[in-house]
Amino acid sequence: MSDLLFDVNLQQLPDEYLTGEWRVADRVLNRTEPGSVLAQAERFYLEPGAVQVQTPNQRDSGHWSVLRDALLNRPYLELSLTWEQTRALVTRLRRSRSGSESLLNLYFQSGMEMQLARP
Repeated sequence: MSDLLFDVNLQQLPDEYLTGEWRVADRVLNRTEPGSVLAQAERFYLEPGAVQVQTPNQRDSGHWSVLRDALLNRPYLELSLTWEQTRALVTRLRRSRSGSESLLNLYFQSGMEMQLARP
């Protein structure tokens, strides 16, 4: 990452900040099944309403949406893939001023933690 990254206020996070191609920069599985699509994911392609997950051996697709809890308005990324459905709390999003570079931290229901990077 060459640009300076700034934290985005997650309570005001626009959904479009999540769209685009993301690569998995780091992952901690915890209790997650290591053979699952998300545990093996290398890239995420998020377009409005549609998601594609690429692993070394396969691709899976489905849809995604952003949900928010009523109390704190925290954003959750809900993923519905062919073989897997889950929800992940967006714990941090950092972006460059231009939006060309971003880091996204997710905490999944299974306990898996993932950091996605763009580009």
